[in-house]
Amino acid sequence: MTTIDDSKAKRNVAVLVAAQAILGAQMPMIFTIGGLAGQSLATNACLATLPISLIVLGSMLSATPISAIMQKFGRRAGFFVGAAGGALGGIVGAYGLYLGSFPVFLAGSLLTGIYMSAHGFYRFAAADTASDAFRPKAISYVMAGGLLSAVIGPQLVKATSQAFVVPFMGTYFAVIAVNVVGSLLFFFIDIPKPVPPAHDAPRGRTRWELITTPRIAVAVICAMVSYALMNLVMTSTPLAVVGCGFTEGNAADVVTSHVLAMYVPSFFTGHLIARFGVERIMATGLLILAGAGAVALSGVTLENFFIALVLLGLGWNFGFIGATSMLAGSHEPHERGRMQGLNDLLVFGGVTMASLASGGLMNCSGGSPQEGWTAVNMAMAPFLMLAGGALIWLTMQPRRGAA
Repeated sequence: MTTIDDSKAKRNVAVLVAAQAILGAQMPMIFTIGGLAGQSLATNACLATLPISLIVLGSMLSATPISAIMQKFGRRAGFFVGAAGGALGGIVGAYGLYLGSFPVFLAGSLLTGIYMSAHGFYRFAAADTASDAFRPKAISYVMAGGLLSAVIGPQLVKATSQAFVVPFMGTYFAVIAVNVVGSLLFFFIDIPKPVPPAHDAPRGRTRWELITTPRIAVAVICAMVSYALMNLVMTSTPLAVVGCGFTEGNAADVVTSHVLAMYVPSFFTGHLIARFGVERIMATGLLILAGAGAVALSGVTLENFFIALVLLGLGWNFGFIGATSMLAGSHEPHERGRMQGLNDLLVFGGVTMASLASGGLMNCSGGSPQEGWTAVNMAMAPFLMLAGGALIWLTMQPRRGAA
């Protein structure tokens, strides 16, 4: 029996876990205050979550270029580009707050999307040097790095959001520092640059052929639904918590519990996938997301917010890590840049639409925050049915059609 050496993969996973913890802290920071800052700057309350939507839009637009950069120059180059985008977004966002300019603030959000896009490739980078057996665990461990970001990010918000006369500006200065310090980690990553294919080498499947492969199609659908619904609800959560009479600190604590629930399960998600199969874990994730919506619809006490957001994070973890693992094992290395860029374009396209819808549903559905929160959670149902139906359809396909 051949023993596979995963020592290089484990070293890369350690670096990516640290990057997820440090650089990843900016995402809960921005998602906690983005809607509140937008609400303070926008002339129309329905546009409060537009800054979050612009971040996701920036991520969607950046996905294919960053994937191409990584395919040509390596993962390290793409990750440095992402950190630079995050720092620049923080600078422009802080300047927009200083000016009191909503358009400038939105421009900073769009630039932050460059970081969010690169951040999404950490999970794929974890799989690059891993054996087939270690791959689900590598992806899961890297996602677990978000555990520290779940604590660091919201606590930085508490320490910095009112540190200056201009509310939230201090948080954006902290975002700049996080990107500068965190980017130093990438000097330690050791992932070989992809070898350019020879002229007579197989070119692999086209994007259309890839996306119409049953296993790939279902992985993309489940990733889109898991991430989009998580974003739909999380984006509105700070507005709902504050709108229902609680404090910004309460909102930060709810977001902390949510992000912890997103990443704590990652310590064992890979093991569960290896034991029970990726399809069952993805199905479990979808059921937990449905449970989150049910709890949110049952009341607007602080306990309801905490429980719903914990379930939302857990459901996202199972659904999204499962879909990532399924996708990573469904294409060849020479198809990597093509497929991973397409996947993130589609996933963050769905997340963009969800975040755009979130503000409208929350602030413009009914006459109270409670009615808006109800509309947000009711909107989950048809998409959960879509993903669940796709997963059932896949299990009914002959295995040769899924390979």
